Amino acid sequence: MKNIALLLFVAWMTSCSHDFLDRAPISQANESDYYKSAEDIKVAMDAAYNSLYQLYGPESLPSFFGELMSDNCYTTNTAGTVSAYFEFQNCDLRADNILIEEYWNNFYAAIFRVNNILFQIRNLDFEEKDNYIGQCKFLRALYYFNMVQTWGGVPLVTTPITIAESYALKRAGEEEVYSQIIADLQDAATLLKASPLKIGAATSGAANTLLGKAYLTMGDKGKAKETLMKVYNKYTLVPYADLWDMTKKNGTESIFEIQYLGGKSNPYSRYWAMFSPIDNRIVTAWGAGMNQVTDDLWNAYEPNDIRRDLSIFDGYMQTDGSFNPTRFAKKWVDEDAELDGLREASNNNFIILRYADVLLMLAEATGDPKYLNEVRSRVNLPLYGSALYPSDKYPTIALAIEHERQVEFALEFHRFFDLKRTGRAIEVLKNSSKNIDLDPFRLYVPIPLSVIIQNPDNITQNTGY
Repeated sequence: MKNIALLLFVAWMTSCSHDFLDRAPISQANESDYYKSAEDIKVAMDAAYNSLYQLYGPESLPSFFGELMSDNCYTTNTAGTVSAYFEFQNCDLRADNILIEEYWNNFYAAIFRVNNILFQIRNLDFEEKDNYIGQCKFLRALYYFNMVQTWGGVPLVTTPITIAESYALKRAGEEEVYSQIIADLQDAATLLKASPLKIGAATSGAANTLLGKAYLTMGDKGKAKETLMKVYNKYTLVPYADLWDMTKKNGTESIFEIQYLGGKSNPYSRYWAMFSPIDNRIVTAWGAGMNQVTDDLWNAYEPNDIRRDLSIFDGYMQTDGSFNPTRFAKKWVDEDAELDGLREASNNNFIILRYADVLLMLAEATGDPKYLNEVRSRVNLPLYGSALYPSDKYPTIALAIEHERQVEFALEFHRFFDLKRTGRAIEVLKNSSKNIDLDPFRLYVPIPLSVIIQNPDNITQNTGY
């Protein structure tokens, strides 16, 4: 718990390099005097969104829990924290995994930022106040949603607290965490507008989409349907290739998208560099070999599904003229990116929520294939229920949705979350090329060992670890 306590006081000191944080760091010592105007809140809100660069980066918790732990991906990275990577790949995590501790700290740092804005904004009065409150509550719900799916119950912090107060915190139960997520998203959906205050800011559509996903994860399909119908037809699908076109960011399908700029002097994305083959020095300047594509994912695509070749490279030619068959992500390709050392400073955004997700969640919540078929129509594939649909492979609507989500959102950090939600993770991992006998307790990751050691009276470990 010392991790939480320290972060509550130094989180503002943690940041990536980008223009809106090129200001004097805001420390706990002067922070109570900092929020004097709406402009101060706007600057703080930019810093809060900055957390997404870290929380959803290529080595983030959603990346490794969502993809590397699934049948979609493996890693070839053998440097640095290699054991930590392979523990995710093999679903065999240890409580002393250094990435787990890093993720825990990063999420609480992000939660500190939004809690502090919510605490300080109460003393101010300006036109956009409610919208900023809604944005903070959306972000806090997003963070806790990732955490509760990953760790189960976690300490629930919703206001700035002292170090002494932090040591009294215990893990809240999953139900209590979900209740907070629901309450935050309901408030956010009311306070936010359909259009963002600025590009990349949360909207009522984003709040309702995440709320629908939370209800679906909780098993409440009725509430999920009711909520997602508020988003239905408010967005439109775009040609699949446009989703990954850097000149067409924030299109009509995008619901919540992390904003990046290319170039080493800007906040740039690293997916292209980190997800390219390890030390290739041809495709990219170096390549980190993370989240490489398994045969399971490649073979999941139906014949003539254009999404496969828009999503995945089937390998690359080496300097000696031979072909390296390592398959890797194409969605974030940026061949013209400026180099920052051996890393491409890429210009790709990262989409957290998009309209295809709404449609497939509605199919899951209702069992109605019409929503599924809207997604399939976009790429001109046979509709579910038609004679040409591969019903021999996907004989039920549930399996059809599972298949569609795998290929529609390939490498976008959804897969293991999806399999866990539907209760299919154990069976799918066993029957995959990984052939993992997944113990049920490993559907959650361990609480970081350092947190247990620092507060053993109040923080308990997940069963099995």
